[in-house]
Amino acid sequence: MANEAHPVLTGPALWSAQAHMPSVLGRQIVVERALGSYLFTTDGQRLFDGTAGLWHANVGHSHPALAEAAYSQMRRLETYHIFGRYLNDRAVELGEALAAISPIGNPKVILNSGGSDAIDVACKLARRHWQAEGRTDKTVILSREFAYHGLHAYGTSIAGLQFNRDGYGTDSLVPETARVSNFDINAVEQSVLEIGADNIAAIVAEPIQGTGGVNPPVTGYLAGLQRICRENNILLIADEVITGFGRTGEMFATERYELEPDLITFAKGITSGYAPLGGVLVSPRIWERFYRAGDRTPIFRHGATYAGHATACAVALRHLDLLEEEKLLPRVTELEIVLTEELEHLNTLPGVAETRVAGLLGGISLREDLSAEALTDALIDDGFVTRPLRGNTVQISPPFITTDDELRELVAAIEAAVTAQDGGRRP
Repeated sequence: MANEAHPVLTGPALWSAQAHMPSVLGRQIVVERALGSYLFTTDGQRLFDGTAGLWHANVGHSHPALAEAAYSQMRRLETYHIFGRYLNDRAVELGEALAAISPIGNPKVILNSGGSDAIDVACKLARRHWQAEGRTDKTVILSREFAYHGLHAYGTSIAGLQFNRDGYGTDSLVPETARVSNFDINAVEQSVLEIGADNIAAIVAEPIQGTGGVNPPVTGYLAGLQRICRENNILLIADEVITGFGRTGEMFATERYELEPDLITFAKGITSGYAPLGGVLVSPRIWERFYRAGDRTPIFRHGATYAGHATACAVALRHLDLLEEEKLLPRVTELEIVLTEELEHLNTLPGVAETRVAGLLGGISLREDLSAEALTDALIDDGFVTRPLRGNTVQISPPFITTDDELRELVAAIEAAVTAQDGGRRP
């Protein structure tokens, strides 16, 4: 009887990510090609990519320089692993390039396949560090309410979005995790006091929360977080998977907010999504123990088959050059001014509860009785891709190559869609 009432639905063999399958089947948008800031679907739509994919298509789509970098590298060496004595020349070259631009002085660079990998490695390394130091009780990883750190086991365990934690039969897939306030530094301090600093290995924080609703830091919060870490001998991990490589107008958001973390995770923007690549910048405080001469020096057991993938590294190296050649970081700063002006106007709409901007990241929170999901669906029909996030928020994070007019057109389309959903109400 239950099966008759709720039949099993059919559709493509591909299981969509982060999807309630009955809601998306029959409504899926299949992208077949893209150019610059625009996507083209199999049913003939042309869509402005207002989210840069999943925050990553910073230099736009189908850039010939990056396609050529991948092609040329594959003709020479597609990849070779970097385990033990082996390296490949492109991974070595990228490591040096990243060390040269790192906000962390004299870092070592761990490479892997993406942001979730990077978080997994950083949290493991934080715990491994304290075990090697003989501080065996320091195992708890703190993260922030509404945080998103990928969906590997560690990312799931430190998620501040409860729906990403639910359904696995235990409070946390990896034990010894806890959430702290994402805005109240006094509340964070109280949480550290209650848990006990001697039990805490690290605090993980996005400088600007992305999936949690595009939440820039409250004034003084990040400085306070750093102070708490220093005073209590806790490692600070900056999750720059979204913000790294220019999204805030600086190469890293830690520079914008004058942070000095012990570890920085990165991914997305290192290749603009042209190849799957991520990693961790590691401070001397942590890496030196594993580099000391002697048979008793500990090993940090990290690594994946595609860590330091030569083709991905070649693309990343060419991408770093492109950011400079096309002056894209200064362009982000210019676009932030335009986005701020446009969202200030949007704030006057009765249907808009709040807007937030940091770099080329914008969040538009709608009034509770409106729907960000319905609005983003309506915008697809108008030719614009946006994304609904926690807090009834619409995400804006277009490519760095976006023109002023394209950004204004996107916000104008959002204004029209909000007004339509709100029964035509205007200021």
